[in-house]
Amino acid sequence: QVKIVESGGGLVQPGGSLTLSCTASGYPFSDFAMAWYRQAPGKERVEIATIGTIRDLQTYDVSVKGRFTASRDNAKNTAYLQMNNLQPEDSDVYLCHPRTTSFWGVGTQVTVSA
Repeated sequence: QVKIVESGGGLVQPGGSLTLSCTASGYPFSDFAMAWYRQAPGKERVEIATIGTIRDLQTYDVSVKGRFTASRDNAKNTAYLQMNNLQPEDSDVYLCHPRTTSFWGVGTQVTVSA
């Protein structure tokens, strides 16, 4: 049974940092790129970062480039999203998704507020 669990969200002040974790099980973790999405209430998910399987190649949406860093530890079946210089507009639910699969977690809430 596949399980995707995001964690690490919370409340942070503007300019602060958070590190999200995405722990997966039930499928060959290292064989799939991992994408990170954000989703606002009532809106579609938006892909913001991806880390691949070959040399951990990363891609980022322009909204987070230079502030967010994706990484992965295949030995731990875990992907990470380091988020720096967070701003109120970054407040959303963040989800991870192994690309080309149908697997999703429920996400973790990030709230940036003074």
